[in-house]
Amino acid sequence: MKTIWILVLVVFYNGISLNGVATNVPARPPFVSIGALLSFNSTIGKVAKVAIQAAVDDVNSDPSILGGTKLRIAMSADKSGFLGIIEALKFMETDTVAIVGPQSSVTAHAISFVANELQIPLLSYSSTDPALSSPQFPFFVMTARNDLYQMAAIAEIVDYYGWKEVIAIFGDDDYGRNGIAALGDKLAERRCKISFKAPLTPAATREEITDLLIKVALTESRILVVHTFSSWGPVVFSVAQYLGMMGPGYVWITTNWLSTLLETDSPLPAGTLDDIQGVLTLRMYTPDSELKRKFVSRWSTLTSGTTAYGSNPMGLSTYGLYAYDTVWLLAHAINAFFDQGGNISFSNDSRLAALRGGSLHLDALNIFNGGNLLRQNILQVNMTGVTGKVKFNPDGNLIHPAYDIINVIGNGIRRIGYWSNYSGLSVVPPETLYSRPPNRSSSSQKLHGVIWPGQTAQKPRGWVFPENGRHLRIAVPSRVSYCEFVSQVPGTDKFAGYCIDVFTAAINLLPYAVPYKLIPYGDGVTNPSCTELVQLITAGVSVLKQKLYRFSKVQWFFVVYSVSSFI
Repeated sequence: MKTIWILVLVVFYNGISLNGVATNVPARPPFVSIGALLSFNSTIGKVAKVAIQAAVDDVNSDPSILGGTKLRIAMSADKSGFLGIIEALKFMETDTVAIVGPQSSVTAHAISFVANELQIPLLSYSSTDPALSSPQFPFFVMTARNDLYQMAAIAEIVDYYGWKEVIAIFGDDDYGRNGIAALGDKLAERRCKISFKAPLTPAATREEITDLLIKVALTESRILVVHTFSSWGPVVFSVAQYLGMMGPGYVWITTNWLSTLLETDSPLPAGTLDDIQGVLTLRMYTPDSELKRKFVSRWSTLTSGTTAYGSNPMGLSTYGLYAYDTVWLLAHAINAFFDQGGNISFSNDSRLAALRGGSLHLDALNIFNGGNLLRQNILQVNMTGVTGKVKFNPDGNLIHPAYDIINVIGNGIRRIGYWSNYSGLSVVPPETLYSRPPNRSSSSQKLHGVIWPGQTAQKPRGWVFPENGRHLRIAVPSRVSYCEFVSQVPGTDKFAGYCIDVFTAAINLLPYAVPYKLIPYGDGVTNPSCTELVQLITAGVSVLKQKLYRFSKVQWFFVVYSVSSFI
């Protein structure tokens, strides 16, 4: 009988350990293996590499964090496409309990399915595609700001200045398409819209960018949003400068790729700075704190001998701050995992076992038995890091999303305000508003003045008459008397006079573009019959081989003609 009870207890104990939890807290292992996927030579990756290693060293030097256990990290290159998936699978063959990364949202989409199957949490400080926060990817944890909030900030900026239509220039991949889809939704909430989408392949050449921007220049809207990567984002502005699209009348707004470039590689070459004058860009907001100041002061020591652009020292971007906090977040979650009796153990995936013997060796991939418990602890972390308060809301996003709104001026930048999900646009730091009731009234939304492209402080109208749009055709009598009121300029297709001045002044007051074409009516020898002209328009008869139809066109005809008809 005693033997039977012993067997029951052994089975009971083993059954629980397979789920990563035991009734008795097991001894902590000396090491816990974690991985990191990042692009070492990218603007984000070269900063994140230093920040991640610094965080691992800081955690390991403080025995109170993991109770004597140390983090053992292996870093691998986050390559694009298929190769990025292979690099992630290599980690999952080596009893890795969590992966910091991947850096790319495109790679994150692919390997999140693998992470779901093997129950290995992915904590990414830079994959901010809104689609990744879907319940479809429970083991993907976004440890930086979701781009959904960045797009909400851009939509509020557009609405604040009274613009209604924007043009979206973006990389044609998951990251770009999903980000712009989120922007479209946020604009629609404010009765604005994307009037033209201009996708570019991730490997777009200068010629392809030129062809696309020429199409953009022919459209009506002059509000351009650029959502891309820092690798070829500057080329877009270089081409825009060449095409004369960085002058007065244009508005350029970028997502935080530009602020990241300015922070990391500053000072930029003079030519690059000239190309981005007057641009607005966003930057993930991190409140000032003692922890942040200490880490910033250490940065020059951590990056000693490392350069960004040319001989310039590598700057610290906000992605570096979030990468540093991601490691600390994971360390706190692992500590809670051990406190709850978590056990580092792996088991075979029965569905992969059927593929045993193949040349791909997929049977080497094991399920992390404590993965679900670790994921829950990650989402329950409540700490203060260099980026401020680190805590997740029920949707799995970090609380208090906020952004700096930055204007590129001269050799530097100027912060013109802030955006937060709590209070919208303001000129005071978001944390000062959290203690007050939320106020989203239009009178409370404020930003400092902006120097727009073309070195002007006057807010651009936001639209022009499109070169490729359908023109409103307006009949103008070719009179031989009272030419001061309306007459055709000899040898041209243009008209001049008091009536024309009134008409163009009225057109310029409209909050939208109305492309038009003035068409002469009459032989220029005798004054044409006003009654006959009106009858021709209402009957839809061709006038000089140009049909003047639709009631709106009749109305515009009277704007030009009403003054002269009584003469």
